[in-house]
Amino acid sequence: MPRITAVALATLFTLAGAGCASRASEPVLLDDAALAAYAAKPFDKHAMMGQTVELGRNHGMPVVAEFPCADVCPQYTVRIIHYRVPAGTDCASAGGVPKSVGVPVAIAVLPKTFCVPKALVADGGYYTR
Repeated sequence: MPRITAVALATLFTLAGAGCASRASEPVLLDDAALAAYAAKPFDKHAMMGQTVELGRNHGMPVVAEFPCADVCPQYTVRIIHYRVPAGTDCASAGGVPKSVGVPVAIAVLPKTFCVPKALVADGGYYTR
């Protein structure tokens, strides 16, 4: 599998920011620094609302960025970066940390728990409003 560093991910970030991440035959391997760099970048709420972007794999787990929005869009679009944990797998055993965040639903925001990569927990980079 190809190994990608934070610097090499600039192209991926540009594509993901436009909602057009490419489909490679092998998933991109994201180190913690690359994941943190992606989380630190702003995103276009209008372009990304309602999208789910496959970012690659971090510590063997698939990582996605979801951009849910409801009610007043695109202003209420949020970005949630999390592991896509296989059914029956515990978040902690997958190397993540369960975190509850507010997800826009209809005219409300409801709490939902996601399995977040450890590299994004300390600074809260997994959730951006």
